[in-house]
Order: sequence, then C-alpha cells, then structure tokens
Amino acid sequence: MQRVKGGLGELEREVMRILWSHPALTAEDVRGKLRRPLKEATVRTVLRRLEEKAYVTHEVQDRTFIYSAAEPRMQAAAKAVKRIVDWFCDGSVDEVLVGMVDAKMLDQEQLDRLATRVAQAKRQPKKAARSKKKEE
Repeated sequence: MQRVKGGLGELEREVMRILWSHPALTAEDVRGKLRRPLKEATVRTVLRRLEEKAYVTHEVQDRTFIYSAAEPRMQAAAKAVKRIVDWFCDGSVDEVLVGMVDAKMLDQEQLDRLATRVAQAKRQPKKAARSKKKEE
C-alpha cells in the first residue's frame, strides 16, 4: 500500500506526539523520550523529514537545533480531516458526519459536545462582524 504524500509513519507519529507534548526539544531530548532505543542520527533524519513535510520547525541556539511542532495538534488534525473530507466526500463535511453517526462512531455525549461547539461557532462570526462594523 502506498503512503499518501504528507502522511506520517509510526515513528513520525510518535515523534510528533512528543513534540506536541513539549514545546521545544533537541534531537537528543526527543531520542530520550522515545519508547524504543534509536541512534541520534536516526532521530535527526526523522526530524528532518518531518520538517520537509512541514510538521516541524527548528531554530538554532548555540549551534544546537531546537525542534518544535509547526502547529498545534488540533490544527494539524483538522487539516488531516479536511484532506479526508475533500478526498472521499468531495468536501462535504455533512457526508462525513452522517457517515460517522451511521457507523456509530459517535456516542450521544460526543454528539452533544459537537452540537455545543457548532452553536458557539455560529455565534462567534456574528461578534467579529459587529466589531468590524464598529471599527469602520
């Protein structure tokens, strides 16, 4: 099976979980937090590939690379879901959500939380629009 460009392998996902949990780490720090022993060169290669895929950024402090996640976990997850929605459902979020409900992937508590978030999101743009009108 071919990997979709930009997809993450098992080790890459583990490294991303570490970087999402810790704001800034060296390759050695990441290596120390992995569940299996790896050479530092291997960890550096994984970090470089994650940077090429735009999941990771780095800055240099005293000749040491300090790595960070390029975006928060929730934002990366939302982009991944958008790719799935676009690919499988021609951009229809409704199709995805109905499919998840039909497949019993969401329980009532999750549906209630989702409904609450949707209601909050509906109210937020109205506030932003009012603020812009006041500024003009």
